[in-house]
Amino acid sequence: MTKHPAFHRTELLIGEKALQALAGARVILFGVGGVGSWCAEALIRSGVGHLTIVDNDVICITNINRQLQATARNIGQPKVDALKERLMDIHPAAEITALQRVYNQESREHFQLASYDYVIDAIDSLSHKVDLIASAMEAGVTLFSAMGAAGKLDATTIRVDSIWKTHGCRLARFVRKRLRSRGAQGDCLCVYSQEFLPSLEVETACGSEHCLCPQQRNEKGNEVPPDVWCRQKAQINGSMVHITAAFGFNLAGLVVQDIVRRGSPSGD
Repeated sequence: MTKHPAFHRTELLIGEKALQALAGARVILFGVGGVGSWCAEALIRSGVGHLTIVDNDVICITNINRQLQATARNIGQPKVDALKERLMDIHPAAEITALQRVYNQESREHFQLASYDYVIDAIDSLSHKVDLIASAMEAGVTLFSAMGAAGKLDATTIRVDSIWKTHGCRLARFVRKRLRSRGAQGDCLCVYSQEFLPSLEVETACGSEHCLCPQQRNEKGNEVPPDVWCRQKAQINGSMVHITAAFGFNLAGLVVQDIVRRGSPSGD
């Protein structure tokens, strides 16, 4: 009889040693939106025992079409809190830390990247993404990164390659340019796609004064202006769940495959 009943079918595929390695792995995931939320669930359902999720945003009604934790009932809640609740229902024995804060150059040291076996980047902001990638490279930690998942419909175009070898992805090109300007040394695998479909000309709602979210109230019962929790964004592109989830599942798969191949997070 298996020692891990919840992960019996996982053990049948990868064996007890790899399953124990997954349980011991320490993973930190930055960004739990359309890509990161599905990545987090896949990691927990795979048996990862220590996961830290980082995101400063709250759930917007326009997140429902693609983000795992977003429902009509939890609009306005912190994304990391809603996601942690779901993940704990799946794997109660897991150690899950939810941090509602932004990753940037100023907060970088707080996260102690070198203390993790894996760092996963699912950040939207270009400047924050580049800083995280460069910092993880400097720390010598294994990093997997998601490039742009918006503006896509064909999941068969999704690929995995070195950040230095991707082609046809605009975001990856910008990331490489900034990494070179920083003199970044190192490499990471990233999930990307060459496909890009421009959004239709429709009125922007999310992140604008025309926010579609119902009016929220704080703990004191006062109305909360939409722009407090619908962040202003320079550009919004259309996106769909079968693409964002596929990106997230690929990221989680990279972690699982690496652990299975190496036998343990430390390579022992």
